[in-house]
Amino acid sequence: MTIDLTNKKDTLKKTPKQKVLSIVKTLLIYGLMFAVIYTAVNWWRQPVMPANPQLQLIDYQGQTVDLAALSQEKPTLVYFWGTWCSVCSFTSPTINKLAAANNYPVVTVAIKSGTDQELHRYLNENSYRFTTVNDQEGEIFADWQGQVTPSYVILKDGEMTQGLTGIQPLWSLKLRLWLSSVF
Repeated sequence: MTIDLTNKKDTLKKTPKQKVLSIVKTLLIYGLMFAVIYTAVNWWRQPVMPANPQLQLIDYQGQTVDLAALSQEKPTLVYFWGTWCSVCSFTSPTINKLAAANNYPVVTVAIKSGTDQELHRYLNENSYRFTTVNDQEGEIFADWQGQVTPSYVILKDGEMTQGLTGIQPLWSLKLRLWLSSVF
């Protein structure tokens, strides 16, 4: 009584189509797992709007920035970052492009990034032209219960509609601002 194992091996081989479908299925499962974990972590780390938020701020040049008024016309992006933040060196150019497009108001809050003069020098060195509030002591960020930089808040009519963290591509920020204007 012998069993022919060569025939069993031949029947277990996958066709090229089955191999491709197996790879696609694996990628979809891992992609879905990544999306769920990323969404959960982002939700947990996102800033939280204070009960009585300070929406009237002074930028590092002494100009008043009224977030409530800005967000009445269009959704407004508030970007929390720091000159010391390595990830922010990748996200700030995107924010600069978004601000330069002038489709939506963009206000940035530089957290513990030195004096107004040091911040001014850093902004000039990097050719950043976005409106920047200097949160020298980190009080504004702490008021929003910020945990990580970069963090983003989208305000509409003076209320937070979305909170985000980490690297966000330009298309994602534009889409989120547009969705906030529609809904």
